[in-house]
Amino acid sequence: MPALQTQYPVPPVDAVAVQARAAAFTKRSLKAATKLAGLRLAVSMMDLTTLEGADTPGKVAQLCRKARQPMPDRYACPPCAAVCVYPTLVPAARQALAGTGIAIAAVATGFPSGQYPLEIRLADVRDAVAAGAGEIDMVISRGAFLAGRHDEVREEIVATKAACGAAHLKVIFETGELQTYDNVRLASQIAMEAGADFIKTSTGKVSPAATLPVTLVMLEAVRDFYHATGRRIGVKPAGGIRTAKEALHYLVMVRETLGDDWLTPDLFRFGASSLLRDVEMQIARMTDGHYHGPDYCSLG
Repeated sequence: MPALQTQYPVPPVDAVAVQARAAAFTKRSLKAATKLAGLRLAVSMMDLTTLEGADTPGKVAQLCRKARQPMPDRYACPPCAAVCVYPTLVPAARQALAGTGIAIAAVATGFPSGQYPLEIRLADVRDAVAAGAGEIDMVISRGAFLAGRHDEVREEIVATKAACGAAHLKVIFETGELQTYDNVRLASQIAMEAGADFIKTSTGKVSPAATLPVTLVMLEAVRDFYHATGRRIGVKPAGGIRTAKEALHYLVMVRETLGDDWLTPDLFRFGASSLLRDVEMQIARMTDGHYHGPDYCSLG
């Protein structure tokens, strides 16, 4: 099988160096005002997500209310970036989010396995966009990637991007199944060259999901792609990020790797609904001077 030809070089990843650099981001010291601003920024970057078989329009509407106003006004907490649901529930999200500017994202392409025939996956995308989704989260076929059929993966991303029309495309790698940092780097390059607007670590259905080292590999791929092309690609770590402290580590890593331009929901997202409660609790503590009980911050 001939080797995949990428438009730009894909350097090997030094695993030891990546892990050491990622660990260094957890050692940064932040002043209280910077922490509070960072936590509010993290909320503005969150994609609140419900992807369960028992999801209902009512559950989606409740999640949308939470996305619109995560906390009472006195905490100056911004709305979340998006609500992510299955395609059949996009109309419920569209109704609940009308006029807010909060994006509606839909998982598609046979989420979470990505093992459906391509035409079915593309029809899934077109249906979600027609229903009102402004963002599509697709999953690549990890089976094809791990079998070395990289051109097939590239072609499915190109076809999915075309099916999206004006909707933004997030490409999910499921990094916990890609096995190596080199594979994550190559998947990032393939997705960016194929037209992805965002690259995303995980579905949240596989462990491990997002980690600092894996996300750093993706951020560095985005940085090099930007230097080569002038095109800015977004990054979305998803799954396994649960604490405010972790969120701040990611924001420090983004700033030091890509700069302030990427510190915006347009270019960086958290796919971690479980993260919101801890961030809210920390914002409330820093504002009020004391911790509230665990039920102070509602889930919806």
